[in-house]
Amino acid sequence: MDYETARSFLINQARLTNANQDAFLLRLKQGKPPIPGQVTSVLLALKVVFEALRAAPSIDRELIYTLHILALESRQQYESQRKSGVVWPPLLDEDITRIATAVKNIFADEWKSA
Repeated sequence: MDYETARSFLINQARLTNANQDAFLLRLKQGKPPIPGQVTSVLLALKVVFEALRAAPSIDRELIYTLHILALESRQQYESQRKSGVVWPPLLDEDITRIATAVKNIFADEWKSA
């Protein structure tokens, strides 16, 4: 996966519109678990973005917003739906933490495992 593909993929996964019914955040908002391999793909894309932006002096606004939304909204949707009675897959909580950590790593320009 190259940077542009990773960037586009992340933007697509952070959309809450009905344009992509399988978008990561939209599925969480609907109380549906991610499709198999989706979290792995999100984490891979975040790592590709991290590597591509190492020591970059700036990050574009659309990507910053996407990263912020992925880190913040995924946790909020997870907790909101959990409180509404949704039973999530056992590892999803840890996966969402890994996503937030990867986003933090991109902003910090230093990769630390979750």
